[in-house]
Amino acid sequence: MFLIETFVYIGTIAFGVSGALIGIRKQLDLFGVLFLCFTTSLGGGVIRDLLIGNIPPVNLINPRYFLVSLVAGILTILFYEKITRLTDSMLIFDAIGLGVFTAVGAHTAINLDYSQPFLIVAMGLVTGIGGGVFRDVFSKEIPLVFRKEIYGVASIAGSLLLIVTYDFLPSVMPLYLCLFTTFIIRVFTVKREWHIPTIKQIKDKQIQNL
Repeated sequence: MFLIETFVYIGTIAFGVSGALIGIRKQLDLFGVLFLCFTTSLGGGVIRDLLIGNIPPVNLINPRYFLVSLVAGILTILFYEKITRLTDSMLIFDAIGLGVFTAVGAHTAINLDYSQPFLIVAMGLVTGIGGGVFRDVFSKEIPLVFRKEIYGVASIAGSLLLIVTYDFLPSVMPLYLCLFTTFIIRVFTVKREWHIPTIKQIKDKQIQNL
């Protein structure tokens, strides 16, 4: 339980920072920056809980997650210049949040005695990408998961690895494997500029091969 709680805090901070960074770059006011911070860090968990019937969602019942997100947002505002000096700061924080919440979401489904692989993967995916989708929509961006980015695929791969290893490894290890696999796939594919081809690219290639 302590490990899961720690993971949630790490993910909340990472996604909160990524949301606040976008808000500042979009030149939103203080409320707008903090709102993006909250929705990015808490949104995925809220969607997951609503889907599995855990109502009201844990993130809304327990204020400590909100407070952690608030602190992350305020610190991002105060130290924005220093954070942006870090190479690929947005990518790193977003990838950490994606990995953490994918692991937490998939584990939550298993912990509730759901055994269907599709449902477990879906809960990991929704928890992992939900906050980022909210962030991008509210900042008038097409969500990363829809923009050729290997984002949702990274989450799915991490959840599948958790399912495969859950019965064979100590309970801590599948969570770590899910987190790091999701994180590494996300960062590695961005660095290598690997993308999921768009329909236009596929059609253009078919035309070229005629």
